[in-house]
Amino acid sequence: MLDDIKDTSLSAWLRAATQKRLGRDYIYDQFEAAKTALIVVDMQNFFMKEGFLAACPMAIDTVPAVNRMAQKLRQKGGAVVWIQTTAEPEATKDWDVYQGLYTPENWQRRNVELAESHEGYELWSGLEALPDDIYVKKTRFSAFIHGSSDLDAQLKARDIDTQLIAGVATGICCESTARDGMMLNYKTTMVVDCLAAKTQDEHENGLKGIFGQFCDVQTVDEITARLK
Repeated sequence: MLDDIKDTSLSAWLRAATQKRLGRDYIYDQFEAAKTALIVVDMQNFFMKEGFLAACPMAIDTVPAVNRMAQKLRQKGGAVVWIQTTAEPEATKDWDVYQGLYTPENWQRRNVELAESHEGYELWSGLEALPDDIYVKKTRFSAFIHGSSDLDAQLKARDIDTQLIAGVATGICCESTARDGMMLNYKTTMVVDCLAAKTQDEHENGLKGIFGQFCDVQTVDEITARLK
C-alpha cells in the first residue's frame, strides 16, 4: 500500500493514506470539545514503572503530552477520563483463557501488583489528574467490551460522541478500546504522541493496523488546532 510514498515517516504515511482514501489530510478535521473525551488508558505504575511485570518505560515520555492534551480539552469544555485496570478477585474470575497466557507465578504477581491497594494500581505520579475528571475501572483489555467497565454509560450520560485515545500499550488495551468504541459509534482518534508500546515498531504498527478502518491518528497539536 502506498509504495509510491517516498517519505516513510509515520506522519507522512498517515496523511498520504488519508488523501488516498478521502481526498483530504484528516479523517476528522474538527472536534467539538463539549462532545469529546480524552480516554487515558492504563497509565498506572504497573504498566509504566521499572520493576513491575508489564512495565513499558517508553510511556513515561508521553506524560507531558497527555497532560497538555488534557489541559487543552478541559479549557474548551471537554472531558478527561482516567482508565485503570483492576485485578481484584472478581475481575477475572470468568476469564481463565487469559490466565492461561501466564505462568502460575506471573499470574499471581499480576493480580498482586494490580490489586487496588497496591502501588501498581495507582496512576503514574506525573499525570495531572484532577478531582473533577472521570475515573473508570476496567477488567478487560477493552474498556467498552461487555462487563469490562461502565465507560460507555458514563460517556453517553454526558452526550459525548468523540473519543481521543491515549495511554499504554498502543496495540493492546488502547487499540482494543479504540476498536470497540468505534463499533459503538464513537468518532475515534488515536493521539499519537500520547501513546506508547514496548518498542517504537510495535507502537507504529499498532497505529497503522487500525488507522482508516477504525480511527484517525493525530498529534496533540493537530487536534488542538481543530478543537472548537
